[in-house]
Amino acid sequence: MTAPPILKPRVEHRSRSLLAAFPVLRSSGTQSLCTAILFLFSLFLAAPASFPQTSAARAYLGFDRNDYPGDAALPILRKPFSFTGYWLSSPPGENSNSWSGKRELLRSLGFGFLVLYRGPQISELQQTWSESRFNRSDRLKAQAGKRGTGDARDAAAAAKKEGFPSHTVIFLDIEEGGRLPAVYHVYLRAWVDQLARAGYRAGVYCSGMPVSEGRGATIVTADDIRNNVGSRGLVYWVYNDSCPPSPGCIVPQNPPPPSKSGIPYATVWQFAQSPRRKEFTSRCAATYHVDGNCYAPGDTAHSWSLDINSANSADPSHGK
Repeated sequence: MTAPPILKPRVEHRSRSLLAAFPVLRSSGTQSLCTAILFLFSLFLAAPASFPQTSAARAYLGFDRNDYPGDAALPILRKPFSFTGYWLSSPPGENSNSWSGKRELLRSLGFGFLVLYRGPQISELQQTWSESRFNRSDRLKAQAGKRGTGDARDAAAAAKKEGFPSHTVIFLDIEEGGRLPAVYHVYLRAWVDQLARAGYRAGVYCSGMPVSEGRGATIVTADDIRNNVGSRGLVYWVYNDSCPPSPGCIVPQNPPPPSKSGIPYATVWQFAQSPRRKEFTSRCAATYHVDGNCYAPGDTAHSWSLDINSANSADPSHGK
């Protein structure tokens, strides 16, 4: 960080000397002169500093998990965490949503939010390829756009029902990494546009990790989305649990900012997952519990396995 420039005090030239303003100082002798200098110097030191103040941007810690941890867990989890994930839909692999109806309780305890909606798997958007070879690409994209619009309507309706205000950021959960097919980008653009029409902001939860495409080339899902979303504003929550840059399953007093994830434009970074992925966490395995999960410091019974995130805001979805 560049140090602020030192500002020299402005000196105004006046016809009357400073010593003339203090008659007692006009007396002859070295002692009076020294007294005058000390008096003026003390006035300068007493003046309020006018130098610009700078401070490093603070990062905040939060957690997310598919299942609601239970009301009794909240006071324990609130101590280390400023925000929590909050599902509007059933999480991946689930048929129900245990977070429904819990927003007000969480808000009353001071939690901020990461509001989530489950996105489709790539295979779900490509399933009609085998149904027809005639104009299959156009049909696929049209269906993907229609689904993106419909899912965004559902997400906005759920957010409104749960009490989230307009302009809340709703993150689309994209679990798969690597380069997304064109049909997924059609879906995503429709999702963003419909959320904006409904008065909400769009975000994505996606991979911030490079994936090999062969011959030394790699692709990061977040970059791929950013290159295909056009001028639409999108908020990025990236996961990168590889150690490094991830510190592993720790709850630091000064969390690493999302920019340390390797994605400079990320506003949220998921740096620890439960269970840990062994192929990415061998260098920080000791930070996880022996069962491979990550737990809050106060969870001595190891009841609630967590994913841990850092964010630029204590309320990354602005959902309070």
